[in-house]
Order: sequence, then structure tokens, then C-alpha cells
Amino acid sequence: MNSTDLADGIAKTQGLTKAQGKAIVDQVLKAITDAAVAGEEVSLPGFGKFKVQARPEREGRNPRTGETMKIAASKKLGFQPAKALRDALNG
Repeated sequence: MNSTDLADGIAKTQGLTKAQGKAIVDQVLKAITDAAVAGEEVSLPGFGKFKVQARPEREGRNPRTGETMKIAASKKLGFQPAKALRDALNG
């Protein structure tokens, strides 16, 4: 499933046009993105949480040369599924 499929499903179940469904999906994804950029946690009860996680600088190896190199610190967006979602997947 991709964002277009999701938008079509929303439009169909809510009696909206495909364009309106796409606008809703785009707004939700933008809100999640904006919150993540601001360092906020996004919690969707029954689905899960999106959290920004800091990754420290670390050493790695160039696979071609075997040379040791520094990998810069970065941030990543993690997802932790809610218990209801985990149960649905494993039940």
C-alpha cells in the first residue's frame, strides 16, 4: 500500500473525492513531519509512537578499502507500535 492507495481508501469510506482524500493524507504526513523536525513525539493511540532518536558519532569501515572512518552523528525517526497493533500482527 502506498499513499495513493491510502488516500483512495479514505475517500471511498468517507464519501470524498480522491483529491480530498489525498489532501487529508498529505496534511497528516506533514503534521507528523513537522512534529518530528521540532523533536516532538507523535503518539497515535492504538497504532504507535513516532520518536526522534539521536544517533551518536561512531567509527565505521569503508567496505572497499577497509579504512576506518568516522560516521557523523545524526537523528533518525523511530516507530514503536502500540500493544494493540502488535497483538493484531501476532494474533
